[in-house]
Amino acid sequence: MPRTITVKGIGKVSAAPDFVVLSMGLESQDMDYEKAMNIASENIDNLNAALEQVGFEKKSVKTTNFNVHTDYEYRRRKDGSNERVFNGYVVSHSLKVEFDFDSKRLAKALSAVGSCLAHPQLSIAFTVKDATAINEEMLRSATANAKRKAEILCDASGMELGMLLSIDYNWGELNVYSNTRYDMAEDCLVAPMMARCAEIDIEPDDIDISDTATFVWEIK
Repeated sequence: MPRTITVKGIGKVSAAPDFVVLSMGLESQDMDYEKAMNIASENIDNLNAALEQVGFEKKSVKTTNFNVHTDYEYRRRKDGSNERVFNGYVVSHSLKVEFDFDSKRLAKALSAVGSCLAHPQLSIAFTVKDATAINEEMLRSATANAKRKAEILCDASGMELGMLLSIDYNWGELNVYSNTRYDMAEDCLVAPMMARCAEIDIEPDDIDISDTATFVWEIK
């Protein structure tokens, strides 16, 4: 049985965000189902129109979730008992638009959302367009890190590093997003406030990702 050395390699990569994910949430409610749906339709039309004015095509605004549910609440009667009261139909619509990071284009998008009559909830995430390239670079870093460790250990022990026998790596979804978050409360989504926000030059923090892989070499 050959003598072996097992080393865990740590890969680390830092990259500047080059892609923006603008997430928006619309909600409408009415006691009448058809009216609730009509309000929801008007909201999305208003949002699309606002974004089209600053260069975003309608097809670039994607739905990520659409939900219709009934809303009830429990109220206490005078006799102390509870009654279930119907508050109406709620239509929730989550959407996103993605584009290459550009602070001026982002500012225009924020102004457009702020002037939109639908007043959507808003959040912004910064990421990279080619996550695969970042992941590959990280794996190369982990491999180089492990090999360097193995070579140092062998040299210090008077041994020679032999053939690579196995690699153990658990493939998983990496979080390739900047820690920089941009969220706006619903009551701040009005044109004057959003216009001032759009004046702020946002430079998101770099994305730092790391992962590990385990390597087994023969030693001679």
